[in-house]
Amino acid sequence: MVTIPELADRIDAVVIGTSAGGVDALSALLPALPGGLLAAVFVVLHVPRDRPSLLTEIFRPRCAVAVREAEDKDDVEPGTVYFAPPDYHLLIEKGPRLALSVDDLVHFSRPSIDVLFESAADVYGKRLLGMILSGANEDGAAGLAAVHRAGGVTIVQDPETAQVPFMVKAALARTPVDFVLTLDAIVELLPTLDRKYRRPLRGE
Repeated sequence: MVTIPELADRIDAVVIGTSAGGVDALSALLPALPGGLLAAVFVVLHVPRDRPSLLTEIFRPRCAVAVREAEDKDDVEPGTVYFAPPDYHLLIEKGPRLALSVDDLVHFSRPSIDVLFESAADVYGKRLLGMILSGANEDGAAGLAAVHRAGGVTIVQDPETAQVPFMVKAALARTPVDFVLTLDAIVELLPTLDRKYRRPLRGE
């Protein structure tokens, strides 16, 4: 069993991947991020590539932390949620800083969850928390495996609670994970990323 103090003291970044059903899942999770969050949060949600995203406008007023669309070469700021922009892969480079790429689609997607997770695992290693939520393809399975290999913490949404379970099932089939949690349990976990928070983690 992983306890809250162990998680709170070891996580510098969180990567979240989702697609179909993701807006509803993120609507539960992102407002639960604590105002004292020190980790940076990077989100890939599969969105149409041919029009602007409204994700920052949707989530900024709901969150206690800063919410931004990622921009190329920006330095990563702690306590900030970064959304990958439409039609760009989001990568994390040493620094850490953000990078955007128009490389080929991965699993028919740009941005790709795999690309984000793999680059973040290279930079953050065991101080990374990777999370796969509801979605309709297998993007993210290889990326979560990279987080696991790097020694990071891995979470997959319980397939029974996912609007579209294909993505979470693909991730579970690819690699062992630390936690398979309902959305409610993940909501309970997120405030523990504030290093002032201390109590045992309940519910897997």
